[in-house]
Amino acid sequence: MNVKTDTLPTLGQQLLQEGRDLLAAGNRTAAAQVLVRARDERDVVLAAHAIIEQHDLVGSFQNVMGLNCSISDQDDIFGFFRGHHSSRNPLRDYLADGWRTLSELMLLLEAVNRPLLHTASVLEFASGHGRFTRHLVKALGPERVVVSDVVPSAVEFSRQTFGVQGFLSASAPESLQWPRQYDLVFVLSLFSHLPRSTWGRWLKALYGAVAPGGLLVFSTHGHKAARFDNVTLDAEGFFFAPSSESHAIDVHEYGTTFTAPEFVLARIAEVVGAEHLAHQADTHFWNHQDAYVLRKP
Repeated sequence: MNVKTDTLPTLGQQLLQEGRDLLAAGNRTAAAQVLVRARDERDVVLAAHAIIEQHDLVGSFQNVMGLNCSISDQDDIFGFFRGHHSSRNPLRDYLADGWRTLSELMLLLEAVNRPLLHTASVLEFASGHGRFTRHLVKALGPERVVVSDVVPSAVEFSRQTFGVQGFLSASAPESLQWPRQYDLVFVLSLFSHLPRSTWGRWLKALYGAVAPGGLLVFSTHGHKAARFDNVTLDAEGFFFAPSSESHAIDVHEYGTTFTAPEFVLARIAEVVGAEHLAHQADTHFWNHQDAYVLRKP
């Protein structure tokens, strides 16, 4: 007798269903134990995680971190962690990564005497599905945070899940109309994905979103990242490859970019003026991406 194994439920699926049944029967303790086991199975990790968080079961990350730990099933960054060979616990790694970004941003702002907690309004641009947003909301509250992304589901998820304001970005920077200006515009790992044709144009547009006296903070793949990936920069200090972890954006619009500090500083001088560079820190974010802080008079 031949059994079609492709129709049999996986271990994760079995555990997930058992957890649901126990929860429906009112046995929260047993359900939590089973669903935590299901959460270790990559094929059902998000489904099990969602049930644990939704029902506030023992083992929920919300109880540990004190913030909303819901994760969209369309989140490409979580997908990156789930698929990466080095990530033994993609949920923990994903959530901890956002917390690490918050601490690194706060240290960067302290270096220019502009504490995050004293910042009245923050635009998180290219925000994705909230990997960092959830931590920013814990620090500032949703009323001070605005998100923007070119992926509609990302903006909607953050609005519905974290209670922030949000608006859709655009492929062409010149077509984007800012609802207002912000005291801090934070752009993590967008310039590490832009082709040469839009790199300087996005720098100009995003600087325009900064309120007078405010800051633009952005990151890039610099020399360390280029060495790590065996990338050779061109004479200007630039390299672009049409490839990224995103499945929602065209790779020619959003690929993988490496830029030497000389390239970045030249674009800053051309677009906004070198005198507006307030701070520069090599390998500041994730010990991998360089950071730049521009101040608007």
